Amino acid sequence: MVGLCRGPMPRCTCLHTVSTTEAACSSALTQHSERLHASARILGFQIPFSVAQIDQACRDVIKAQGLVEGYIRPIAWRGSEEMGVAAKATKINLAVACWDWGSYFPMEERLKGIRLCWAQYRRPDPMTAPCKSKATGLYMICTVEKHRSMDEGYNDALMLDWRGLVAEATGANVFFIKGNTLHTPIPDCFLDGITRRTVIGLAKNHGLEIVERQIRPEELAGFEQCFLTGSAAEVTPVSEIGEYRFTVGQITKTLMEEYSAFVRPKSAADRKLAVAI
Repeated sequence: MVGLCRGPMPRCTCLHTVSTTEAACSSALTQHSERLHASARILGFQIPFSVAQIDQACRDVIKAQGLVEGYIRPIAWRGSEEMGVAAKATKINLAVACWDWGSYFPMEERLKGIRLCWAQYRRPDPMTAPCKSKATGLYMICTVEKHRSMDEGYNDALMLDWRGLVAEATGANVFFIKGNTLHTPIPDCFLDGITRRTVIGLAKNHGLEIVERQIRPEELAGFEQCFLTGSAAEVTPVSEIGEYRFTVGQITKTLMEEYSAFVRPKSAADRKLAVAI
């Protein structure tokens, strides 16, 4: 995967993160570029490059850097031509950055399930922030919570929303499993991740039931398995969230393996799966 750090950026900035393995899949790359355009529209500006041009720029950067496993991140922002709250006179800029990046979580911990604590900050009410845009400003509380979780010996933190319902991790969507049913929060105040949607498609191929609903924190006691999804996290098993414990079961392992095959197709069957999803 390739990308830019989620640190302080100029105002009205939106970004997109794509793994180089996703970029090899034309439909997945285009979904990311389309969401970059949608994010810009929500923030009130138009990117002066088409989705197809952004797709090609990503491929060109990957080729130029010789990346096989890395991170690529297109980012659009308003320039410095006008200072102040208003920024209508600014130029719209676009950059594509990339770098070599291995597993987002240490592989040995990922295989046995990562550990999450509870976040202190909450995902905001959609009436108070443009939560459907992948805007850099929305990552401030995620960075704070990610740092705090690491300082306390955890891999990440699980965030609640403004109502006190389960939302997501600091940079990934979350799923819970009970029996043959997957439960996941409704993405009404956070991004409906592209990896999230892909994994839902994979699960449906196995005849698993998918339930998108509001999930209260205390319900975690009744779930057997848990995993995170994201361009960086891919499918990452979770063994612990605060006081709750989970096993890395067969459903989680299967989805983990099939998602890896989806973004790294090596056989005709894998390529057929990618087209189907």
